[in-house]
Amino acid sequence: MSGTEDAEEKALLGLAPAPPERQERYGAHPSQVIDLYGTEATGPQIVVLHGGYWRQEWDRTHLSPFAAALAGLGMQVALVEYRMLGGGGGWPATAEDVDAALDHLGAPPTVLLGHSAGGQLALWAAARRERAAARTVVVAPVADLRRAHEMRLSDGAVARFLGGQQAVADALGEADPMRLLPRVPVEILHGTADRDVPVELSRNYANNWGGRLHLLPGVGHFAPFTPRTPAFDVLVTALRG
Repeated sequence: MSGTEDAEEKALLGLAPAPPERQERYGAHPSQVIDLYGTEATGPQIVVLHGGYWRQEWDRTHLSPFAAALAGLGMQVALVEYRMLGGGGGWPATAEDVDAALDHLGAPPTVLLGHSAGGQLALWAAARRERAAARTVVVAPVADLRRAHEMRLSDGAVARFLGGQQAVADALGEADPMRLLPRVPVEILHGTADRDVPVELSRNYANNWGGRLHLLPGVGHFAPFTPRTPAFDVLVTALRG
């Protein structure tokens, strides 16, 4: 991780968790929950899928201050948790949870927002569902699973997510956003200093499917989700459309 990302991660994780206004369950597993913020707001409806390379060590808590900040700006926010590696997740269970959570929420939201591995899940949903949202916005998405696997990003997280080295080739056809035509407009934000998810993956996706790619000069992996940063302001503008 670069010095930029060290500082950005410390800043984001140093924020106090923000409790939701309400929580709803969409399944029996402890991770099948949705935290709701801005429940009385009248602004755009944002469904958020967090990242963490699909590992249980990173749950939705680190994005709770972000969700609360969006609510403070008049947005309705649903912060989705899902089963992860080490907690009953992996392919396809994790994606099935995203599908079930969107079913539970009902009408398609204004924006389906995904970060990092959550970006892969958002792009999967944007192709899998007839109308996952009016728009999909992804930040530093793992948008090219084949390339991420070749690069052994996060100690080979893609192979673990897809069920092991021998399962990768067969699973890519259903899981890799590079092979899935999105059904809604896609907008991508990616920091040029990101070392967790190289910007190459977003460029590949944008070139393949025509998604709008916005590069954030000097920004790493976490700043867009940290309130009161310039990168956060850029993300809010993208969410407002």
